[in-house]
Formats: sequence, structure tokens, C-alpha cells
Amino acid sequence: MSYDTAIVVGAGAFGTCIASVLANNFKKVILKVRSEDVYLAIKNQKENSVYLPGIKLADNIEAALSWEELDQQTLGSKIEIIVSGLPTAGISGFFDEQYLRFKSYFDQNIPLVSLSKGIDPDTLELSDDLFFDMFSQHRELFCFLSGPSFAKEVMQEQITLATCAGRSKKVLNKVAKMMDAPYFKLLLSYDVKGVLLGGALKNILAIAGGIVEGLGYNHNTRAALITRGITEMLKFGMVYNARPETFYGLSGMGDLILTTTGGLSRNKKFGIEIAKGRTAEDIINSQRTVVEGYKTAKAAHLVSKKYDINARIFNGVYSVLYEGEKAEDVIKSMMKIPSRFEIE
Repeated sequence: MSYDTAIVVGAGAFGTCIASVLANNFKKVILKVRSEDVYLAIKNQKENSVYLPGIKLADNIEAALSWEELDQQTLGSKIEIIVSGLPTAGISGFFDEQYLRFKSYFDQNIPLVSLSKGIDPDTLELSDDLFFDMFSQHRELFCFLSGPSFAKEVMQEQITLATCAGRSKKVLNKVAKMMDAPYFKLLLSYDVKGVLLGGALKNILAIAGGIVEGLGYNHNTRAALITRGITEMLKFGMVYNARPETFYGLSGMGDLILTTTGGLSRNKKFGIEIAKGRTAEDIINSQRTVVEGYKTAKAAHLVSKKYDINARIFNGVYSVLYEGEKAEDVIKSMMKIPSRFEIE
């Protein structure tokens, strides 16, 4: 093993699969777990039976329920990377509460990789803003991972490429080496905003993809959704000063194709359930997995209003999820819009 110890905060499906990637290169990977049932399953069965049932974890992956237990497990070890698997909405509260602990990590030049894909609906900030506001002296240590990567397929060692964005070439290269595996590779970018926006906005389009599929529409409709969705994503990118070409890469087009066509997307499944007539609250309250696209749909709507972005698909999803409009009616009204030139 090339490296000593890695810490992954958050043992959801994606946090767990990244822990498995790190286990290829680290002597020890510690999953900081919040829920006791997840903790016991990892400890006793070597399996995250709540989020990834039936898939065994590597022997060098351990679980810690408390910070005291984590400190005990890292005693005498060298922590070399931290991964945050928290949803966007959970970043500020968690890292504010644990500020001194993480500041001490960053003072030791330990990089952090964030896996979150969302826009904070209260502040309209992306996860880089949330981290940089708290840890302004350590901005170069933060990296942001996004791209077409279903957790289950990563665990099955399906070949996966993702994008990792950050401010420091040195840190990005170091993180890429730490996360390199025969089946997993990171491509690097300086366009943090573009990578984060692609990861956040595609979740809303995945919900839209689930809705149209649930209503019985097929390949033609999905192709139209993907191409017009990218066009709308580019408009948001202009507001955040993101680079247009980023949206045609892994974290934009790649992730969008995966989540609108694949069967493992939580956001797409959520959209399918919406098409059946269930309410968003009912679906969310009935499951433990986080549907990032739900809160991000509200944030994207507020951004489009604030900056006068013409985003019919994104606002259509918002009206279905938050205003009680029927998806069929929203689609019909969009199809009545007069034809215009495709490139404006």
C-alpha cells in the first residue's frame, strides 16, 4: 500500500464506494458513520447492508461511530486524505460543529475531497463557497469530485472515469494518485464552478428524465431532454462564470447521460415515482437515501429568477415538485412554445 490512512465522512452509497476505491492504495480507510445500523453492518458483516447490500467491503475498511473511536483508530497513523460524502445541505452545519477538528487536519496540509452535488437553496451557493467561507486559509486543499459514477458499479469495479476540480495542481495530482485504481481514474480540472454545476444541475434533469419515462415517453423524448437540458445548464454556467466546455465533459454531459438513461439513479427513480402521482414529501419520507435534485430544483429556480435565466425545463421540474402542477400539463405547455432558431 502506498499510503497510510484515509478518512471518509458519511457512509452513504457514494461515500462507501469511494472508501472502496481508496482501499486499493491505503493501509487503512475509516468510514465515519452516523447511523448505528450501518456501523454494525460494516463492523460485523463487512458490508454496508443499508445502502449497498450484498457487496463485501475490503478488509482494510473500518467503521467509526464516534469521533473518539475514530481518534483511537487513527492513533499512531498518518491521515493523508479526507473525503466528505455529505449532501450539500449538510455541509455548513456539520463542518461548523467540527470546525476545530477539521482546521487541525488542514493545518497539517491534509486535502479534502467533496462528493456533494447540489446548490444550497438558502444561500444559492455551491459546495466550494460553503467550504471556502469556513476555511478561507486552506482553499487550495479542497477538491471536488463529480462525474458519471453509480456507486454500485464502482463497487463492482466497472471502469469509471470522473472529474476532480480544485485550485492547486499539486494537490489535484496528489489526490488523483491516491484515488487511482485499475477500474477508477480521475481527470483533473481547474473549473470548480463548472464541475460542481454539472453535478448539481444534472440531478434535476435526472428527475425530469424519470418523470417523462414514468409518463411513457421514450428515446426521442429523452434525447430532446438531454440536449436542451445541456443548453439550459450552459446558461447557469454563465452566471457562475463556469467554462462552457466543462458541461460537455464527464461532470456535465457524461453524468447527465448516465443519470437519465441508467436504472440506478436515485433522482431518476424519484422522478418515476412523481409520475405515478406520489408527492415529493411522501417519497422522501419513505426512504433514507438523499435525493439531491429535489432541493437543488428549488435553488435552481431561485437562481433563474434572480438572474433572469430562461430555463424552461428546470423551472418546469420546480413547478411539478413545489407548486403541485401536473407534469403532463407542464410538458404540453412547453410544446406550445413557438419554434425558434436552435442556437441563439
